[in-house]
Amino acid sequence: MIQSIDYYAVAPPLILALTAGLVLLLDAFLPHRPYVRTALGAVTLAGVIGALAVVISQAVRAGDPLRTFCVPEGLLGSSRAAIGAIVPPVTGPTVPTAATAPCSFVVDDFTLVFAGLALAAGIVVVLLSAAELSSGDIPVGEWYFLLLCTLAGAVALPASRDLIMLVVALELVSLPVFALTALKRYDGRSSEAAVKLFLVSVVSTAVMLFGVSLLYGTTGTVYLDRIAHALRQGVPAAGLGPGQGGVGDGSAYSSSLQIGYDLPAVVTVAVVLVLAGFAFKIAAVPFHAWAGDVYQGAPLPIAALLSVISKAAGFAGLILILVVALGGQGATWVPLIAILAALTMTVGNLLAMRQRHAVRLLAWSSVAQSGYILAPLGIRDDEAMNASIAYLVFYAAMNLGAFAVVTLVSRRSGRGELDDYRGLAFRSPAAGLALAFFLICLAGLPPGLAGLFAKIVVFRELLGGGGGWLAAVMAVNTVMGLYYYVAWVVRIFTPAPAPALAPVTGGVATGSAVTGSAVTGSAGTGGRGAGWIPASVAVAVAVIIAIAFSAAPQLVLDLVPAALIAAG
Repeated sequence: MIQSIDYYAVAPPLILALTAGLVLLLDAFLPHRPYVRTALGAVTLAGVIGALAVVISQAVRAGDPLRTFCVPEGLLGSSRAAIGAIVPPVTGPTVPTAATAPCSFVVDDFTLVFAGLALAAGIVVVLLSAAELSSGDIPVGEWYFLLLCTLAGAVALPASRDLIMLVVALELVSLPVFALTALKRYDGRSSEAAVKLFLVSVVSTAVMLFGVSLLYGTTGTVYLDRIAHALRQGVPAAGLGPGQGGVGDGSAYSSSLQIGYDLPAVVTVAVVLVLAGFAFKIAAVPFHAWAGDVYQGAPLPIAALLSVISKAAGFAGLILILVVALGGQGATWVPLIAILAALTMTVGNLLAMRQRHAVRLLAWSSVAQSGYILAPLGIRDDEAMNASIAYLVFYAAMNLGAFAVVTLVSRRSGRGELDDYRGLAFRSPAAGLALAFFLICLAGLPPGLAGLFAKIVVFRELLGGGGGWLAAVMAVNTVMGLYYYVAWVVRIFTPAPAPALAPVTGGVATGSAVTGSAVTGSAGTGGRGAGWIPASVAVAVAVIIAIAFSAAPQLVLDLVPAALIAAG
């Protein structure tokens, strides 16, 4: 029996995978010339843009969601018989029937929002990569191949509707990032960051797989919607055993062990383990300790990827698991999410306030932003979860822009300290104004209306959904965030002190030479000033998106409700 495949539905990840293979072939057979680096970057950028074009075409089409990798019609009956003791045959819009077979890959509004976000961010990361690769210290073919693999996983993950594909897509997002972090050879900090990221990801995957295995064992199915139905219909309450209408009633669980009695506790453990596994991926407290060192040690484009694309993929998987599969277990995970959100935003802001390094500050502020994104999930209101997606979209545009400017500035000064940005608005007005705008957006202050609207949406949903205490915690943390964002902006517009003249040796003022190379990227930078054109383009793209979101935030807010309804 042959399973039909809708190639239009899987076109975006397929385009990215084919482009990754093409990049490897070109890198292997083209001569090692300077133009090859640019050519591979152009091919990668074309592949990402092509995948984004397909996503846009899928978004504008009318009709039902696209489904593929479904159970063939001839096997549907045998599949029902296999799990019939666990999932009684029912009908409904979200329960598979003979007409709607369970599918592993679904392209709906939820999928399109996250896929579009990942690919738009991917364009900025590819441009930043061109700047990072300009020094020639990193193998170009391997870099772009791994980057495309990560993007393919980020696009496939929100379309995943079974546990197996969800885990595989999440690992496809995570695994290439280890190598991308370590590709900066002979850099001890990058190697250390790669090892830390590898260990953290392995632990998180093991924890999550344990929870996933418990979910499969208790429900007998890997499909998210069937898991939800099994937990609603089949899992008995505490003390409900075989013969009383629970899962234990029937051949599947009728044994001397009477497993049915223990199912509620097992489901609770599964929920906690899955939540802990995803908390590692999104750097939520107390699974956040890796963020600062990894962000600082990784190449800047990879730090940007971790802060936006990897985080978005983690939240997509978390929302799918919680809303689609575990929606009926909200009494278990809603309080946990609320506590995680409060701890994450508080610890992230406290750590960010102490930082003097630009990337580490962005790393810990990214942890705090994860708390803001988690907050709406901490109230028992399905519509409030739309605010998480809206905030994530706004945050992605603002944080990518900040990383783009930091990448541009780092081409001129390698230290990356906040004091290096003193007077940036006078040395480089465009970069200074752009960075100040992104930081103000992240702080949620006018004229950065994108960040302001993002926080208003979350506050409104928290207050409307009975999460007043969580809204109060977020309000305090918003004030804490203002401190370090505004302090950075003040540095940008504060004139830098005149450099002290160094002793003249051999008729050359060495102090002025060092200052000139650090600020302007002139001779003596070791090529730090190279690659500024793609970095500048990345900054321009991020500025345009941030301004568009600030001018018309309703465009994002209009997309999100349909996205979550389709997912649920």
